[in-house]
Amino acid sequence: MAYRKTPAELARLRDAREHLVQHATDVVAEVGWAQASVSAVAAAAGIAAGSVYQHFPSKAALAVEVFRRASGREVEVLGEVLRGPGDPVERLTHGVEVFARRSFERRGLAYALLAAPAEPAVGAERLEFRRRYRTLFAEVVSEGVAAGLLPPQDAQVTAAALTGAIGEVLVDPLGAPGGSSAEQLIAELTAMSLRCLGADRAPAN
Repeated sequence: MAYRKTPAELARLRDAREHLVQHATDVVAEVGWAQASVSAVAAAAGIAAGSVYQHFPSKAALAVEVFRRASGREVEVLGEVLRGPGDPVERLTHGVEVFARRSFERRGLAYALLAAPAEPAVGAERLEFRRRYRTLFAEVVSEGVAAGLLPPQDAQVTAAALTGAIGEVLVDPLGAPGGSSAEQLIAELTAMSLRCLGADRAPAN
């Protein structure tokens, strides 16, 4: 009969895996994907490098898990805002502001998620999560058009443009901090987003 791990052993493995992913995320946020080697992550987690392979078959597999976890949380937060209270234009404006503000709160991780050079497997995940962002924005744009708050437009095209523009605006400030203050940039970004939508109101203070 094949040996089966006990519930306690499975729990320990889950906890160890979570511990590893958390420290890997911190390392990526600090040094980027390229420098987040297995040995660097293992050192941060306080384990032997070989122990990493008990949980992930390769560095790429670990990197994908880090990306999925971190990006998944950002999609979840954005979804909560875009599907929350307020009319569609208010929710879109607030969603852009929340996304940008969270990016500035953890610049290194946000830059890694948005643009830092990474393994092809992470690049593929990045494209998939951009599609998820576009889907969320398109839903609210469609609501705004249906409610007469936004001019007629192709919601998918607008959502794609908005997703791309937000990332492009944030990449340089996140990768090389300096220049405009975060608050100034967030204000400019939300105003730009409203212009992209064709909304005829200014963001609330």
